[in-house]
Amino acid sequence: MSDAQVLLVGAGPGPVDLMTLRAVRAVENAQALLYDALISEEAIALAPPGCVRIQTGKRAGKPSMNQDEINRLMLLLARKGLRVVRLKGGDPSVFGRVGEESAFLREHGVSVAVVPGVTAACAAAAQFGFPLTHRGEARRVVFTTARLEAGTLSGDWSAAGDPEATMAVYMGGEVAHALCARMIAAGRAPSTPAVAIEQAGGADARIYHGTLETLPGRLESQGGPVIIVVGEVAAQALGAIRETLVARTA
Repeated sequence: MSDAQVLLVGAGPGPVDLMTLRAVRAVENAQALLYDALISEEAIALAPPGCVRIQTGKRAGKPSMNQDEINRLMLLLARKGLRVVRLKGGDPSVFGRVGEESAFLREHGVSVAVVPGVTAACAAAAQFGFPLTHRGEARRVVFTTARLEAGTLSGDWSAAGDPEATMAVYMGGEVAHALCARMIAAGRAPSTPAVAIEQAGGADARIYHGTLETLPGRLESQGGPVIIVVGEVAAQALGAIRETLVARTA
């Protein structure tokens, strides 16, 4: 193993003040910054003058740099002796391909360190006042993604039928109708509380609330990243919605 190293850093859900101190320091000391499309301008601005800044894309449904190209670019920059930071939205270990990138770099003699970040589900729960687990209602949390393949929602959704599980579905906005129907088919009651949060953690975050049966018809995304949370705990977000609206209009 050479002295070359790449830091895989979680930027959190957007606002700089939700980044960890370790993440901020990593970006402030970077000589090469490879960042995803959803990274805020504030976070990118933390990089020092002279730092090589490269956007890698990686936004659902949008054109982005091929993963193999990202891997080769990280390797090239690290072998040049630069302090390389790969800056990812949320937490690198939650749908951030941290395993793939770590394995590639280590296979080529580059050491890897991971800096965790706040993931969207946790940011949404904190921002809109509901827990992800709650005594008597939610004993576990399932983090998953949703995508259509040939018009059908892919994957095994049997876990959605567990009434004591909170389902946190990333990238679910464009498939909300199919997603909620699939959960109902898996055995979850149509009346189960459900919320969709767009741009969780940010100042422009929006929340849509309903049930598995009604949420898809109420979701009017403005194009930002959407996370859907399903479970009894989602009902606790209702009071937080009113408080947030009052605070913004006061």
